[in-house]
Amino acid sequence: MTAAAPARHPDQPCRIPKGIEIFSRLLRIDPPTDAEFARLGSALMEGDPAMDAVVDAMSAAGMRETRPLFEKALADGIDSVAGAPAAMEQFFRDAERTPDWVDRDQLVLAAQVMQSGGTDGLYIARDVALMGGYLFSGFNQTLLRTGALKKGSNKRFAETSRWALDVISAGGLEVGGAGYRSTIRVRFIHSMVRRHVGGMADWDDDLFGVPVNQTDMAATLVGSLVAPSVGVAGLGLVNSPREYEAVAHLTRYVGWLIGVDDEFLPRDFRDAIRILAHTSAALSTPDETSRQLAMPMFDDPDEWHYDTFPRFRRALARSQHMGIAFAFLGPGALRKLGFSGVAVPWYPPMVIGLNVARSLAAQLPGGRARAARSGERRAESFMTTMAPVPVVVGDSAAAVNAHAHA
Repeated sequence: MTAAAPARHPDQPCRIPKGIEIFSRLLRIDPPTDAEFARLGSALMEGDPAMDAVVDAMSAAGMRETRPLFEKALADGIDSVAGAPAAMEQFFRDAERTPDWVDRDQLVLAAQVMQSGGTDGLYIARDVALMGGYLFSGFNQTLLRTGALKKGSNKRFAETSRWALDVISAGGLEVGGAGYRSTIRVRFIHSMVRRHVGGMADWDDDLFGVPVNQTDMAATLVGSLVAPSVGVAGLGLVNSPREYEAVAHLTRYVGWLIGVDDEFLPRDFRDAIRILAHTSAALSTPDETSRQLAMPMFDDPDEWHYDTFPRFRRALARSQHMGIAFAFLGPGALRKLGFSGVAVPWYPPMVIGLNVARSLAAQLPGGRARAARSGERRAESFMTTMAPVPVVVGDSAAAVNAHAHA
């Protein structure tokens, strides 16, 4: 029997962000049917039983004793671990048994395409996907209870970026690779969040749904990996149809690793945009939490690290990123996020010519690999600007981490 939707689920589909709407129209994607919309509502009540069983078993045996076993299984495989709880052993045997449908050549191509986005891919991820995601107020309720405001938006985005860069690193999605480890670790943190936040006195499943539920996870998956790869087209970085299909394939595998149910995993690129559009229609309900989480992002560039002319470059970065958000999200969405001024979107027209040239060069023999190497260097440089110390994925969930190591 399908669970009833929590009260946060709207009565009818919401208006979706304009960029998603444009791509949906181009691909002739219809709004969700009544049945599809109802399913998105009921999925708000569903978590990740496989990882939740692991966390329950680890908690029962003692996190201090079992967390090292979990980390060793991540790095060296479950066969290297003696004495693991049965649920942990079963989980890792399933995770290490890569699905037959995974195409390693597709994963390599997708990683190169996404690396080629360089800093512009991270800009879209930050100023459009993450900032626009704060319009999804139901998910914000979980974030606020994990200490997101205390740790800061800059740290949260740096961690999300580190995860994404691990996923698209060379060999990152091999079993034991950097992206595999980061993704399973994020899945573990999600389960800890469900356990921690779901047990809070002020959490109401009937109102909010299950913390880090299937609908929220599906939206976050395509928003983190597919949306930036599509959004950079607005900055002149355009890929071939085959490359967009590869991005969708990588997203499908990462979603499988992170615990998204099969029904919400994209079958192809068009399906990825459909999932993005449909989840947006179910989740885009801004409220006061949207402003609480988004407004600190406006000021984050004031803390970035520049060796020369830091005051000028921080002011320039602030103008640049607000302009990107203004161009892609639109003034109406920014007002809902707490921005009352006017931003000049000067960066997109400045960079579009260079990026069109990069896009064409990437289609030449050997061009995609060269573009990937160059983009990876630019992205890592921006990571250092945001966070000069090494970023640890999941560290921003402060309260949850305290329980994970207790």
